[in-house]
Amino acid sequence: MRFVIVTGVSGAGKTTALKMLEDANYFCVDNLPIPLLEKFASLMPEIHGEDVQNVALGIDSRSGKSLDELETVLDKMKKEGYDFEILFLDAEDAVLVKRYKETRRSHPLAMGRRVDDGISLEREKMHFLKERADYIIDTSHLLTRELRQELDRIFVDNREFCNMMISVLSFGFKYGIPVDADLVFDVRFLPNPYYVDELRPLTGLDERVFNYVMNSDTAREFADRLEDMIKFLIPNYVKEGKTNLVIAIGCTGGKHRSVTLARELYMRLSKNDEYGLRLEHRDVEKDRLLKKQEG
Repeated sequence: MRFVIVTGVSGAGKTTALKMLEDANYFCVDNLPIPLLEKFASLMPEIHGEDVQNVALGIDSRSGKSLDELETVLDKMKKEGYDFEILFLDAEDAVLVKRYKETRRSHPLAMGRRVDDGISLEREKMHFLKERADYIIDTSHLLTRELRQELDRIFVDNREFCNMMISVLSFGFKYGIPVDADLVFDVRFLPNPYYVDELRPLTGLDERVFNYVMNSDTAREFADRLEDMIKFLIPNYVKEGKTNLVIAIGCTGGKHRSVTLARELYMRLSKNDEYGLRLEHRDVEKDRLLKKQEG
């Protein structure tokens, strides 16, 4: 039986994660009072059976003052031999603020003040849980299906997990460099399909464009060197505690070369399933949309 404590900052997706674990046949309990945690754990052998194989327990800042007791309770449970794992869901402050504004909800610790104040206070209170977490998932840039894939990887397929989500993002320089990019690569030196009449209306998602760009010796060598560098950087970022890496690859319009190289890098990195990986093309359709608006 797996006993998972699901926690994290408010707005990062704890409730959604619990629902997903419930869909995966976990017995889920949310917001159990901290003083009852050890008692609940002691009852787990009794509830274990054909219907209940795994348990997930949600804990968050709503626990109030008793949250301060949690660290002591967890230490005691470890000492007494209870086997549990901690999943911590996190997100960037700007993303959390945006989510709260969109839902028009108040932060549980804001108490009439700004959302930012509530987030800051909650991070202080939850810091010890993040430090103890076995798994940290940053949901800042995750789609719902991508979060489900990560949870399935850890808690259903029982695969090894690295607390790192890598986003490979293509973009166009004329629309601005992505503000959340950690690494930015300019591929405007590669052969440009824009100057080939039959390829101009297509994108890097089309195989004809992809092959045109990747048939270049320069493109293949760049992809080889980029792959080597990223594979060198990943374990070092992980070692430093980084959980979210955005690799941005740009060309002029974000339609041909950047999309092609982003696809190529994604394919190469996807051979390793030790970390989360997603692919996004920010500007691939932007020219088409702008032309429609102008028309």
